[in-house]
Amino acid sequence: MKILAIESSCDETATAIVEDGREVLASVINSQVAEHQKYGGVVPEIASRRHAENIVEITEKVLADANMSLSEVDAIAVTYAPGLIGALLVGVNFAKGLSLASGKPLIPVHHIRGHIAANYITHPDLKPPFLCLVVSGGHSHIIEVKDYTEFKTIGKTRDDAAGEAFDKAARSMGFCYPGGIYIDKAAQLGNPKAYKLPIPHVDGSPYDFSFSGLKTAVINLVHNTTQKGETIDNNDLAASFQHTVCKILTDKLMLAAEHSGYKNIVVAGGVSANSGLRASLQAACKSHGYRLYLPALSLCGDNAAMIGAQAYYEYLCGNVADLSLNGCASVPIGDAAPCLHKKVD
Repeated sequence: MKILAIESSCDETATAIVEDGREVLASVINSQVAEHQKYGGVVPEIASRRHAENIVEITEKVLADANMSLSEVDAIAVTYAPGLIGALLVGVNFAKGLSLASGKPLIPVHHIRGHIAANYITHPDLKPPFLCLVVSGGHSHIIEVKDYTEFKTIGKTRDDAAGEAFDKAARSMGFCYPGGIYIDKAAQLGNPKAYKLPIPHVDGSPYDFSFSGLKTAVINLVHNTTQKGETIDNNDLAASFQHTVCKILTDKLMLAAEHSGYKNIVVAGGVSANSGLRASLQAACKSHGYRLYLPALSLCGDNAAMIGAQAYYEYLCGNVADLSLNGCASVPIGDAAPCLHKKVD
């Protein structure tokens, strides 16, 4: 089954054609990072406008790259939630138009489910059940993936997501947006023990995260040092911050795996590209005897290939939408959203 997938939840306009949930026939990503850098973060209105300007062109390109016509596609998939509502609506309405014009089924895909499914492309042998850590600019979750369309969140951030904390800490250090990659590069040149930073805890919720206090500690450290006329060593601070974030994520994930009994550990989302996190998880999983699955670096950030991968399993489960499909800024990963979907007969 060949699925044309569309992703527009934030600042990447992306299309892909994926066959049977595992093979990418073509993938195109149009990134807006350079434009949003001047503002220090994504401007939703600008992102929505750029999606509207680019989506037709990149859809035509992905079909050309796959040497296919729209009539040869079996279904249309689109990210409908969560994300920036204006950005989502561009993709959803375009996908609805394609579905109506072509008569192809319309498959709505949850963005976080898509990130998890990126691992099905990288690891064709991977099958549920497994435990997954999803870490990105907007999400930090520990999720039990019981089946391809059955999810249970057992841990999540109570405030900032890990990627958001990276970006805001990076800004205080003078790095450009998106800050995660700059912190990662600087951390490789610094001493992770140079600065002692707090490790927040959430009472009564052993698998939940909190990054707001850690982010604020970095911002305050930079401001206080500057006010004293002293100098911050950005490499050391980046290394200390990254080490602390990675320790929090790794320790929580290992605790959840130990208590839940999972031996297969999966990581997904933009922050899964971070070299410090990869090294930390590889060491921890080796120590515990777990098998670790990491997505290819090209599939860590937002892309449409991951949406096409998950869409295949949503279709098999009967999760197909009609033209009443709408974008939603926030929907839990385990919610089948019956108000948006109808079952295939």
